[in-house]
Amino acid sequence: MHCQPPLKTLVYNWLNNNRACLLCSEPAEQRYPLCVACEAELPWLEDGCQVCALPLPMNGLTCGQCSRRAPAFHRVEAPWHYGFPLDALISRFKYQRQWPLGRLLAQLLGRWLMHRYSEGLARPTALLPVPLACRRLRQRGYNQAAMLARWLAGQIGIPCNERVLKRQVDTPAQQGLSARARQRNLRLAFTVEHAEAIEGRHLALVDDVLTTGATAQALASLLLKAGAARVDVYCLARTAKPGSA
Repeated sequence: MHCQPPLKTLVYNWLNNNRACLLCSEPAEQRYPLCVACEAELPWLEDGCQVCALPLPMNGLTCGQCSRRAPAFHRVEAPWHYGFPLDALISRFKYQRQWPLGRLLAQLLGRWLMHRYSEGLARPTALLPVPLACRRLRQRGYNQAAMLARWLAGQIGIPCNERVLKRQVDTPAQQGLSARARQRNLRLAFTVEHAEAIEGRHLALVDDVLTTGATAQALASLLLKAGAARVDVYCLARTAKPGSA
């Protein structure tokens, strides 16, 4: 089994000593290893649903699904839509153990959230990473959502709690499933422990990518039933509706 990486040693040393841009290898000339030009080329999500952040043609709209039936979570905060080159960066972090890329993306997400807080976005009292099942965690050796949440917590000053949510059923992978199949797949998959730690509190789920929102919906519903007052979702990227540009 691959051990969880020492987040305060190798990754931080790499980021502090290597100032070449991770995308073009030119000098980054910033406090993080990404040059201004490449940062501007990331697929920034400028127009999205006010609730679930689904990419839309105009800003300030609510998508049809959220209009018909409001989700359990209050809102989704995602700086980017899931497109090139961000999709490759997330994949390399998630599946190839390139943790410095994850640390960079968490840093950029933290900067985005601090900007949103300055605009009036309500700050949660705790960050909760989306959990992995024990078998999948043993196989992969780490939970990328937990790593993002820990890095994010240190940057924005909101504690990360990894003890509240547990995945009790090792469901098949969500990738490639329809929205309805994902919902069936996640039924009874999660449980809340230490409910007293979340009663009456504003929480934020942390994950890498939001696709159909089925996982976020299942977890938010569970947390609200356990006594949480509000649940937001923080993620790196939001996918577009299938078939759209």
